[in-house]
Amino acid sequence: MWQQYKKTLVGMQVTIAAFTAGAYLMMYRSFVPAAVFFVVMQIGAVFGAYWGARLKSRTQARLG
Repeated sequence: MWQQYKKTLVGMQVTIAAFTAGAYLMMYRSFVPAAVFFVVMQIGAVFGAYWGARLKSRTQARLG
């Protein structure tokens, strides 16, 4: 899983930072909702890497 996370780390962090900044500005510069948004996106990134690693191992097991 960590290999999958490392592959997407830079792009995902840039995307999360951009969306968090956008959420901060759209929520009238309210820090708490933007911080919650950031944490939820970070958790989603970790679970996404886990899911991607599982899919990759399943497809490799079926192929050979």
